[in-house]
Amino acid sequence: MSTIFEKIIAREIPGYIIYEDEHVAAFLDINPITTGHALVVPKKAFVNAFDIPSETLAQMVRVAQMIALRQHTTLNAEGVNFFMSSGEAAGQEVPHAHLHVIPRNLGDHAIPTSFPISKTSPEELAAIAEKLR
Repeated sequence: MSTIFEKIIAREIPGYIIYEDEHVAAFLDINPITTGHALVVPKKAFVNAFDIPSETLAQMVRVAQMIALRQHTTLNAEGVNFFMSSGEAAGQEVPHAHLHVIPRNLGDHAIPTSFPISKTSPEELAAIAEKLR
């Protein structure tokens, strides 16, 4: 079963492709959060950040930065959000790794510019850091 992203890459369905190389493709999101919202996806179907090779993820980030610079210069974006959800718990809807590149402007209220924080004690932080090391 192929995902909607695989179908766009294969030109089986329409897509507004803005960049493509041998490893990744980038196209406009058909349900954009803001004008110019793009997705960068690996051409090979990886489900999410847990199974994508680091070299492919690095290429996705390089392309996302290039797109962000274009959004800044051509769409007058004042900022950008890079956003990747991995797994259902994180809100991933399409089971094909993808990096959102969302141009932002002050006052657009498209997505929060700050997130709720939870208080964590220094002891808890030290324990978590030890686990992650």
